[in-house]
Amino acid sequence: MNFQQLRSVRETVRRGFNLTEVAAALHTSQPGISRQIRELEDELGIEIFVRAGKRLTGLTPPGESVLPIVERLLLDSDNLRRVGQEFSAQTSGRLSIAATHSQARYALPAVVRDFRQLYPQVVLSLHQGSPRQVAEMLLTGEADLGVATEALAHYVQLAAMPCYRWTHSVVVPPGHELLQGHLSLQRLARHPIITYETGYTGRIHIDEAFARAGLKPSVVLSAMDADVIKTYVELGMGVGIVASIAFDAERDRSLRAIDAGALFEVNVTRLAVRRGTWLRGYVYAFIEAFAPTLTRAAVERALEGEGEVEAASP
Repeated sequence: MNFQQLRSVRETVRRGFNLTEVAAALHTSQPGISRQIRELEDELGIEIFVRAGKRLTGLTPPGESVLPIVERLLLDSDNLRRVGQEFSAQTSGRLSIAATHSQARYALPAVVRDFRQLYPQVVLSLHQGSPRQVAEMLLTGEADLGVATEALAHYVQLAAMPCYRWTHSVVVPPGHELLQGHLSLQRLARHPIITYETGYTGRIHIDEAFARAGLKPSVVLSAMDADVIKTYVELGMGVGIVASIAFDAERDRSLRAIDAGALFEVNVTRLAVRRGTWLRGYVYAFIEAFAPTLTRAAVERALEGEGEVEAASP
């Protein structure tokens, strides 16, 4: 048994049993992948995959039991490598972060800048995606840390720790009628609305608030990107609902923001790590810089499933 055999099994499942894609991902040949899998099956005395001719179509019942063990062995292999690197090169290495657009654009820049000054030899990779994609990148090991508001807390394989609480704002052009008087869901629902796609940046709380009030707002455009939302508000297509952190009065001079914290439920942004992952010292430093409540001790407790840290206000 060797790690190449284990990687072949894991990647085959991740790539939907397409051995051509598996071979490309592992930089080898398709016959080589087939051989690695067959050798492991022969050693274990079981068939891991269901076959239709030469094609693999799924996992057998023994394969279903084997896969979590394969995942743990490969994770422990990565952890061993990280331990060695921690003591041989404490201030150098790599850190891969997956985040939604709002977090990458508005919440992370100052932290990334300060971290680079403290750890100039750490190579940073920043990946953007939907909350679900952020979670998947953590689960596959493509990312070390994930930051998002939606979805992360729904995965038991992840330790999703609250970082900060935030609210929404309504953005409108100067002189808009919503700038006068009390903002309410009823007044807001009379206008075409531009906001986030379902599953992004607290959209569920927006939908729930209107539903509770018995209102059906006209969402004329949805996007994953607050900058896109603000662009179309500037064009006069409707009023925008964005995360409050996404509005900068200095940069967004052609728009005005109205606090909507009383209309929609408070949102919590979370930072997630795959359970069982051994984190290097500089990763703990990055986490605490992003969310001061997430000290090393607090993160370690969360990874062990010992409760949740209180989220801070922005």
